Amino acid sequence: MLLVALLGFGVVPIAWMFVFMVVAVLMGRQPDELVDGIVGGEVTPWALAYLMVTLISLIPAVWVVSRPLHGLRLGWVTSVFGRMRWTYTLVCVGLSVVALGATLAVGALTPQEAMPTDDLGLNDFTRTTAAYLLIVVFLVPFQAAGEEYFFRGYLTQACGGLFTRRWVARSVAVLVPAFLFALAHGAQDPPIFFDRLAFGVVAGVLVLVTGGLEAAIAMHVLNNLLAFGMAIAFTDMTSALNPTAGTWWTLPSTLTQSLVYLALAWWAARRMGLANAVWGAVLSPPQVPVYGSSGRAPSA
Repeated sequence: MLLVALLGFGVVPIAWMFVFMVVAVLMGRQPDELVDGIVGGEVTPWALAYLMVTLISLIPAVWVVSRPLHGLRLGWVTSVFGRMRWTYTLVCVGLSVVALGATLAVGALTPQEAMPTDDLGLNDFTRTTAAYLLIVVFLVPFQAAGEEYFFRGYLTQACGGLFTRRWVARSVAVLVPAFLFALAHGAQDPPIFFDRLAFGVVAGVLVLVTGGLEAAIAMHVLNNLLAFGMAIAFTDMTSALNPTAGTWWTLPSTLTQSLVYLALAWWAARRMGLANAVWGAVLSPPQVPVYGSSGRAPSA
């Protein structure tokens, strides 16, 4: 766990920083533009692209650790089927849109005086806007998947594997990655931190009850596309990546989305007959041969 964290949040960001700075120099840009956008200044398309590719690189970071140390393909971090279950993934994309509708319905019932009152005007469409849009459309789905592979893929199995009691293992597997996920987003107001913690808990539960990352990735992708899309259209990317004015009144709608989606994705997985466990250990070699009494591997 320490090694994958060191790779994902230490080695990889430094390596990509070097690459982006070299490219900036070759294109006649100032390297300070990238650095300022990363360390707290105005988020530029360069800084956003750097953040996206850094988080996407969590996927190979997980693979680099799980393959040589655990002897496992990346597919076993993806699901108990050993690969991405694409049909279920597409179903979850549709269900996430349905859950979003429930969120909008609850949001319409929220007292408007309790919500932020800033007037939102449509931003002008510029070259910078186009750059943001291309980055969001083409990189955000992989960025969301990278976070899920790290927090709900590797860490969920690794944390849960530290304990033998089933209820303790499952609790730790959900709560610890969820807390680290919320913490990894930096300084936040309590409502924003709690919202991200709740998202992590729901995503962790989804991984356990469905047996894979598909449902969590679909929900994460939709949330990020919506958040970044709203920032491009109405506000700015800097405030979207570094929110400071949180309110507890947003929680009813966001929790509605998460819980409705949890119920729908769980129901769909059961309806499709998807397994949520494998026979034998996952992140460590099985202690006994995973075979039937005849000595032959059980059929699929």
